[in-house]
Amino acid sequence: MSNVKILWADDEIDLLKPQLFFLEKKGYTVETVTNGHDALDLLENDPNIEVVFLDESMPGITGLETLSRIKAKYVNMPVVLITKNEAENLMEEAIGSQIDDYLIKPVNPNQILLTLKKIIDNKRLVSEKTASDYQQAFRELHVEMSSGLDLDSWVGFYKKLIDWELRLDASETIHMGDILSMQKSESNKEFGKFIDRHYSTWVGKEDGPDMSHNLLKRKLFPNMSEDKPNILLLLDNLRYDQWKILEPIILEKFKVTKEDHFYSILPTSTQYSRNAIFAGMLPADIQKNYPDKWVYDHENEGKNKQEETFMQMQLDRIVKRNVKMQYHKILNTHHAKTLHDNILNSLNNDLTIIVYNFIDTLSHARTEMEVLKELAGDEKAYRSLTKSWFLNSPLWTALQKLSEHDIKLFITTDHGTIRVNSPSKVIADRDTTTNLRYKVGKNLKYKKSDVYEVLEPQKEGLPSPNISSSYIFAKEDTFFLYPNNYNKYNNMYKNTFQHGGISLEEIICPFVSLEPR
Repeated sequence: MSNVKILWADDEIDLLKPQLFFLEKKGYTVETVTNGHDALDLLENDPNIEVVFLDESMPGITGLETLSRIKAKYVNMPVVLITKNEAENLMEEAIGSQIDDYLIKPVNPNQILLTLKKIIDNKRLVSEKTASDYQQAFRELHVEMSSGLDLDSWVGFYKKLIDWELRLDASETIHMGDILSMQKSESNKEFGKFIDRHYSTWVGKEDGPDMSHNLLKRKLFPNMSEDKPNILLLLDNLRYDQWKILEPIILEKFKVTKEDHFYSILPTSTQYSRNAIFAGMLPADIQKNYPDKWVYDHENEGKNKQEETFMQMQLDRIVKRNVKMQYHKILNTHHAKTLHDNILNSLNNDLTIIVYNFIDTLSHARTEMEVLKELAGDEKAYRSLTKSWFLNSPLWTALQKLSEHDIKLFITTDHGTIRVNSPSKVIADRDTTTNLRYKVGKNLKYKKSDVYEVLEPQKEGLPSPNISSSYIFAKEDTFFLYPNNYNKYNNMYKNTFQHGGISLEEIICPFVSLEPR
C-alpha cells in the first residue's frame, strides 16, 4: 500500500517519530499538526488526505470536538481516535461519533498498520481473499454436483451456492460473480435432470419428501405451542437468498430455533403451491374433494380465494384439538396498515396466519415497469430492493411489536422465482394458459429438451381441465413464447423474474422457526 496521505493530529507529535518513520517506510505520506484547529484547516486545504488520526486530549478543542466537526463536514472521512484514557464512557462517545477505530497509547506501529489496512485496504483484501476462496470452492462444488446428489444434498448444495453468491456480492468481486452465475446455470441444468428422474416418484407418496401439500402437517402442526400464540408468516415468492438477506434484520429481535426447507410442488405458482399448502392436499385431490372450490387456469375467477377455508378444514382434519385460528391476506398498503395496527390481537389466537403478497407483487411489477427493471436489474439488486422494502414496511414494525411477547414465529413461502433469459417456442390452442414457466392445455407442441412434460396429470397430483390435457414445465432459465408476436414478447419478458417451472430458486423453499430474543 502506498500513496495514501494521513493527517495525524497530536500535541505530542515529536514523541511519535518512530511511528511516523515506520509509516513512511511502508509508503504512506503523513502530514502532522499539533491541535484540532490546524487539523481542520489542513483538511480544508488538502483534498488528498484519506484518513485522520486524532489524539483525544489536545489544547484548544479536544479530539472528540474535532472529530464531531470533521464528521459534520466530511461524512465519509475515516477517523481513528488515539488516547491514553480507557474510560468506558469515552469509548462509547467516540463510537457514537462514528469513529473507524480506537487505539490506546502507547501505540505500536503494527497496530497502526493493521488499522490502516482495515480502513483503507479492507475492500481489496476481502475481495482478493473471497475470490481465492471461491476458486477453491468452485472446484469442490463442481465435484459435488457431479457425484449425484439426492434430495437433502441438493438443498445443502444450493445453500452453499447462495452463501457464495452473497459473499461475492458483499466483497464486490464482480468477475467471480460472473463465474458463479455460470455455475448456478450448470447446477440448474443438473437439477432439472434430477427432477425429471424423480418427481413422479415423490408425488402422493406417504414417505415422499417434504413438499407443499404435506408442509404444515410435518413442519408446523407438530411444532406449534399449546400454551403460547403461534404466528405463521408466508411471504409469497420468497427465495432462499431473499430470506438470507432478511435474516440479519429479523435476528435483531428474534432467534432462529430451526432453519428447515421443503420442495414446492409443480407448478411453482401461487394457485397450485399455496392452495396445496393450506389444503394439505395435492391440487388433483383438492379438485376431486372440493370441485366447487378449485378454479382452473383458464377460468377468470380468483384462484386463491379459498385459502382460509382450506386451512380450517386441514386443522379440523389433522390437529386433534380445537385451534382458534385467524387468517390475514395482505394485498395492498391498506391491508398492511390494518395488520400493523391490530397485530397484538393475534396474541388472543392459538394460530395466526399472515399471507403477505409484496414480493410477488414486486416481481410482477418489475416485469411491467421499466423503472423497476432498472432498480432490480439482477439478483443482487432484487435482493437489495426486497431488503429495503422489508426494513421500511409495516410488516417489520408489526413483527417488532410481536417480539416483545412470548410467541412462536414461523416464516415460509410457497415458491420462489428465477430470472429468465432463454425463450422457447410453444404452439398451443387458445385455451392454453398464459404463464411463462408452465403450460396446461391440449395438443401442445414444444421443444422437449426445454421441458418436463406431464402427459397424465392425475398421476402427478394435477387436475385435468380436459381429458386430453397435459402440462409442461420450463427448466433452467427458459420461458415459453407463442409464435405470434414472438420478438415483441421476447423483448418484454427476457430478463424478468418468473415462476411456475423447475429451478433451484423456484423449488427449494425455506421454512424457519423463530422465538423472540
